[in-house]
Amino acid sequence: MAFTSTRSPFPGTRMRRLRANDFARRLVRENALSPNDLIYPVFVLEGENQREAVPSMPGVERLSIDLLVELAAEMVSLGIPAIALFPVVSTEQKSLDAEEAFNSDGLAQRAVRALKAAQPDLGVMTDVALDPFTTHGQDGIIDEQGYVLNDRTTEVLVRQAASHAAAGADIVAPSDMMDGRIGAIRGVLEDAGHVNTLIMSYAAKYASSYYGPFRDAVGSAGNIKGGNKFSYQMDPANSDEALHECALDLNEGADMIMVKPGMPYLDIARRVSEELKAPTFAYQVSGEYAMHMAAFEHGWLNREAVMLESLLAFKRAGCVGILSYFALDAARALQ
Repeated sequence: MAFTSTRSPFPGTRMRRLRANDFARRLVRENALSPNDLIYPVFVLEGENQREAVPSMPGVERLSIDLLVELAAEMVSLGIPAIALFPVVSTEQKSLDAEEAFNSDGLAQRAVRALKAAQPDLGVMTDVALDPFTTHGQDGIIDEQGYVLNDRTTEVLVRQAASHAAAGADIVAPSDMMDGRIGAIRGVLEDAGHVNTLIMSYAAKYASSYYGPFRDAVGSAGNIKGGNKFSYQMDPANSDEALHECALDLNEGADMIMVKPGMPYLDIARRVSEELKAPTFAYQVSGEYAMHMAAFEHGWLNREAVMLESLLAFKRAGCVGILSYFALDAARALQ
């Protein structure tokens, strides 16, 4: 519907009146950011008392499970509702069939159990995808030509999601973009009695160039060797297609949907939120974080002000929550 102003002309209406004083600005503010809006993505690795810096993501570290549990305690104290786990597995654990993904004693599964034992009220979200576990770095099982096989991949994703739920994950988050995998996962979760395990679908995940630092962090960049994911992730030129993807996943049983990347795709988040009326999340991805950090480190932008403004933009676009590597620092700043 076209916007029609009902206000009188200047000077009967002076838009700056409501901006002149702090109390008035606070009273009419349309959106607000709080720790409740944040999910903190973390990278977990094997060992004890282990931490490794991610060079392309200044300030981000891969952590062993014991250090992750310590971090979780701070997250709870800051009021952050959920953590998102991304395992970093060794080369020896990678294979063509990605069977390590559903190992009940795998790194992600052990991390879930440790986190839920230490902080039962913290929501634990797991990544359901095969790229950390494949020798080729693709998100699925490939044929002889390197094409990702949809239905064969879904079979493995279902087993992976079931193993995460059995370990105690509160949210399983398929990020693979295979067709039909949400319905298959929902069916298995129901059959196994995990009726309250949430599914956050990466429903509108684009084949973006903003993911590079993430692939460094989980160790898949070297495996994909310059390849691409165009045959299953969405074309950045498309908008209507995102609505179809999200609607299909909701119909299959997704509880929440995600748009990824974040800031370059706020128009998609707005459309999804307004038109589908479902809980919509966005991921402020590694490339977005890295660009901000580069500007902060050069003194070109004010760190805290820009960090919080960037997160508020997601709320303005209609997102109910944001996955962001700034979550911890933002929650501290919002105290």
